[in-house]
Amino acid sequence: MPKNERLDTKRHSLAHLMAASIQELFPEARFGVGPVIEDGFYYDVHLNRSLVPEDLQGIESRMRQKVKQKLRFERSELPMAEAADVFGKMSQDFKVELLRDLATRGTTAVADLEDANLVGASVSEVSVYKTGGFTDLCRGPHVECTDEIDPASFRLTRVSGAYWRGDQAREQMQRIYGVAFDTQKELEEYFVRLEEAKKRDHRKLGRELGLFAFHPLAPGAAFWLPKGTTLYNTLSNYMRDVLFPAGYVEVRTPIVYNKALWERSGHWKHYRQNMFLIESEGETMSMKPMNCPGHFLTYATDVRSYRDLPIRYHEQTPLHRNEASGVLSGLTRVRQFSQDDAHCFVTQDQIGEEVERLIRLIQRIYGDFGLSFTAKLSTRPDDFLGEVATWDHAEDQLKAALQTASMAYTLNEKDGAFYGPKIDFDVTDAIGRNWQCATIQLDYAQPENFDLKYIGADNAEHRPVVIHRAIFGSFERFIAILIEHYAGAFPVWLAPVQVVLIAIADRHAGYCEDVRARLSAAGLRVVIDSSFERMNAKIRNAQLQKIPYMLVVGDREQENGAVSVRLRSGEDLKSKSVDEFLALAQQAVESKK
Repeated sequence: MPKNERLDTKRHSLAHLMAASIQELFPEARFGVGPVIEDGFYYDVHLNRSLVPEDLQGIESRMRQKVKQKLRFERSELPMAEAADVFGKMSQDFKVELLRDLATRGTTAVADLEDANLVGASVSEVSVYKTGGFTDLCRGPHVECTDEIDPASFRLTRVSGAYWRGDQAREQMQRIYGVAFDTQKELEEYFVRLEEAKKRDHRKLGRELGLFAFHPLAPGAAFWLPKGTTLYNTLSNYMRDVLFPAGYVEVRTPIVYNKALWERSGHWKHYRQNMFLIESEGETMSMKPMNCPGHFLTYATDVRSYRDLPIRYHEQTPLHRNEASGVLSGLTRVRQFSQDDAHCFVTQDQIGEEVERLIRLIQRIYGDFGLSFTAKLSTRPDDFLGEVATWDHAEDQLKAALQTASMAYTLNEKDGAFYGPKIDFDVTDAIGRNWQCATIQLDYAQPENFDLKYIGADNAEHRPVVIHRAIFGSFERFIAILIEHYAGAFPVWLAPVQVVLIAIADRHAGYCEDVRARLSAAGLRVVIDSSFERMNAKIRNAQLQKIPYMLVVGDREQENGAVSVRLRSGEDLKSKSVDEFLALAQQAVESKK
């Protein structure tokens, strides 16, 4: 069994041990679901009172006792009616409800059953697991015996509120979270990373560095402050500078469309609840949550020849998605955002070459940010659109492109979108966390929906294939990743303020202004600290603001046409002529180090 699957099996087993311990400590407990999540597990439970930290300690202690008792996980299959009777006698009405819904509506209608690892595909029988005196509805798998789990490798971390089945009209549950790893050492390393992540939290640093703010009158939409706007625009222009030489053209499409567009694309049926709707003069309109349909209409404004393809549209206009208020989180989950969005219109035979170009583009861009990354190829799902032969051809081209670009990848069987296979890229930040960012998706469905055509060499009409691609994803989320990756200390080329000039006395202010003008004319972002603070306080403030260069100016520097250069790390580079410093800074900007 691969390591991740083995570890998930342990985490799943620990969720059962946690529920078993809760049942012993709180006999009135009624259990919901208890799935594996990233880094650990949780279980939803209904109790007569709220849990306190001491309760978590007691539950965790009881779990360790059970691990040491070498309990076995015993699986059995029960007919649906018998399982409902078993859980009914235990007063586990949430489990009975799940079984009833499963029996009447099937697994596809009871999605939370599959998500929570409760049952298999069959609705005539279900599997249950018994561990000591605890019985749970579950499809498994579990460890064979609890002695496979290191008793020092897990910890319960917190309790939060959750509504049963996610319905605010239903019972309030308590969701108890735990984390688990293979060894105690890995657990301890996890908490070290957690502490480091708190220091790097983009919401905290965004405030401290004056990058962005939020206001309750505009939930889920960032107010970009001057320095944050500079950072945003630097990234935006960087992407343009990379893409335009690569054959992309920038377009701007409307923000608001009639619902007929979304009906045609299928979003009205599948995505309407996440769209901001507008009623105007008897028409139902929506703010766009994505650019794709607008690019399809743009493509269709003219007759296209095979000689025109590939056509590559790039757009950065704002998008809006009506995310639930409860899931909004800093810049990582917002309602208003922009993407480095692009759609490439290609022939079938151009897929491989175009995807290889995209992979090399991704390699270059992530390299500029010092981000390592991995790739996943997702193949044809069971519910797919089109012909098997077309899918096989597309998947072969994606594999060939990955191999040609020397890009290692893992295979996600049957995880492609219904309209085409895709490659997703996960970046790894400075403290080892993975973030899903870039994506390359082939789309055969929308060219059909929008009747997109090109005239081939045979003078006949053909369908193009659309490649959806983003590299940053959303600028907002990517900026959040960068803030945490760099801990706010951006490389010189990205830093909103690259240089701060610090005059030792008022008589040096005029010289500072001359130096500022000269450096600004050369393209550097420079400010003068004209506060009444003492020099050491100004240096300290510049370090807290993580400004790369501090240039201190006194009598000697003014007389010699020089500046005393200090780095935010505290390193003192001593006195340099303005020309020497300018060459140093420009080299750092150009190299993106």
